[in-house]
Order: sequence, then structure tokens, then C-alpha cells
Amino acid sequence: MDNEQVERLIMAGLPGCKVSVTGDGRHFEAVVVSEAFDGKTPLQKQRLVMETVKAQIASDELHALSIKTYTPAQWAELQGG
Repeated sequence: MDNEQVERLIMAGLPGCKVSVTGDGRHFEAVVVSEAFDGKTPLQKQRLVMETVKAQIASDELHALSIKTYTPAQWAELQGG
């Protein structure tokens, strides 16, 4: 599994999101920006993302995924805008 495959899975499960994934083929880190996160707790945001890669984790195709989630407003603020 590569970074682009993980990105595609997350984007398919969270349409309209922006995703950046880095990793080594089994361990990945994803930064996900989505309006779907608006009003959600951090745990709810994590669950939304993990749901998109559930099958790959169950099959051990994807071993570990670290996730950072932001709403568009949070991301803009973080970027200094």
C-alpha cells in the first residue's frame, strides 16, 4: 500500500476532503481537512477517517495510521490565515 492509495481511500469515504499522506508502506500519517468534521469531537473525527480504511487495517494491508483532522476553518487558522 502506498501514500496515494491511502489518500484515495480517505477521499472516497470523505468526499470533498483534502488529504496529505506520508508513510513507509505500512505505517502512515494522514492530515485530513473536511467540512464533515465541523461540530464533531476529536474522537468522532478519528472514527470518520478510520472507517475509510477499516478493511485495509483488518487485512493488515495497512498496519498503522496516525491521523490529524481539521475543519477548513481550523486549517486556515493553523496556516496563518
